[in-house]
Amino acid sequence: MDITLELLLSIAIGVGLAAAVGFRVFVPFTIISLAALSGTLDLAPGFEWIGAYPALLAFGVATVIEIAAYYVPWLDNLLDSIATPAAIVAGAVITASVVGDVSPLLRWSLAAIAGGGVAATVQAGTVLLRDNNIFRSDGGLGNFAVVSSAELLETVLTSTVAIFLPVVAVVGVILVLWMVSRRGYGRNARKHAPATNSQIAQQAGRHPPMRHCFFKRIGGCSPVYSITLESVPGTDRPNC
Repeated sequence: MDITLELLLSIAIGVGLAAAVGFRVFVPFTIISLAALSGTLDLAPGFEWIGAYPALLAFGVATVIEIAAYYVPWLDNLLDSIATPAAIVAGAVITASVVGDVSPLLRWSLAAIAGGGVAATVQAGTVLLRDNNIFRSDGGLGNFAVVSSAELLETVLTSTVAIFLPVVAVVGVILVLWMVSRRGYGRNARKHAPATNSQIAQQAGRHPPMRHCFFKRIGGCSPVYSITLESVPGTDRPNC
């Protein structure tokens, strides 16, 4: 088998689409179905059904339902629990659908390793982002309004760039994977970091130590001395 530029570009398209699947599962399938119907994208043998109108209709309905579900609080959490295995399968399928001129064994090997692996990593990154307390400070509204909208925009842009600029898409995928690995490492480091005094106090069910400063002047003309005392656990009364 000769490694041609066309083969490398098709692999790049597949990897980019797999990354888009990590954000939303059905949006990239709808986009490649439209691209195949318009003649912009050539599908691999055996995947011509993706470029048919019945498939486009099915993907379109699934896309609308998926997008709406991520704006519903309890459905958002439910989808997170099933999205990772679904993204792995969808990432492998969508990568195999665009990689042509290779044996079926090589196509599915590339699809499983590159497509499924990239989709799973990106999906794990989205779960970490939603678990960030910054987006839950308003009771979860920020999660649904900001994060869900950003993920939708990212999956549309990534799918479009993967089809028209596959090399740029691969560079973007590398950056996303690097960011996900950093976020995961940082979260693991914070998890195993030693607890601070305030965290220990909160876990013990009492307020963190309060510091009281008292100023004492001796003889009316002596320097001011600052005395710092720690409060009695569970009260605001200084421990004298």
